[in-house]
Amino acid sequence: MHDAATALAAIDAVLASHRTRIEAVIIGASAGGVGALLKLLPGLPRQYAPAVVAVLHVPENRQSQLADVFAQRMALPVREAADKETLTSGTLYFAGSGYHLSVESDYCFSLSCEAPRNFARPSIDILMESAADAYGPALMGILLTGANHDGAAGMAAIGRAGGLTVVQDPQDAEVATMPQEAIRVRHPDLVLPLDAIHTLLLKLEKN
Repeated sequence: MHDAATALAAIDAVLASHRTRIEAVIIGASAGGVGALLKLLPGLPRQYAPAVVAVLHVPENRQSQLADVFAQRMALPVREAADKETLTSGTLYFAGSGYHLSVESDYCFSLSCEAPRNFARPSIDILMESAADAYGPALMGILLTGANHDGAAGMAAIGRAGGLTVVQDPQDAEVATMPQEAIRVRHPDLVLPLDAIHTLLLKLEKN
């Protein structure tokens, strides 16, 4: 695990070398993800520049309460992503239950009922791959704690499209499987503990 000074230096180096302004941040998580996001997201300023979209593996047979939970803790607007809705900067969106969420080339959300991928619907991979096609180097992908391999292919797609890729340090994750698989498939730009990822999100404002 990094010490804080090493992590900060790595963040500054990556942001200095990335010439494209980040317009959207996609965050994927599974087991342990709600707790991780509660450490990561509160504290973002109300006028935050990028749009932020989070997808967690939520049970299909019950409505997700994530938007309600986070709306009480966040300065920026929080809502569940709706079909055909245009992504807006400074807004936190959550993928709902029972549907895959993707981003179209016109920066609108699309919901679909395709078969689960990696046993998950919504799938982190599907959201990340579609967002990589739409945003290219203006996208940042963040993959957190989780117990399966969802997100590894999506993070690789973001990297190939020129976006920034950030994986939670497996030693810092509640469940290390998901971060470890992403690192194995394509080494990310940054491997950081949660507190350093929070610092990175705040630094996007200044870049």
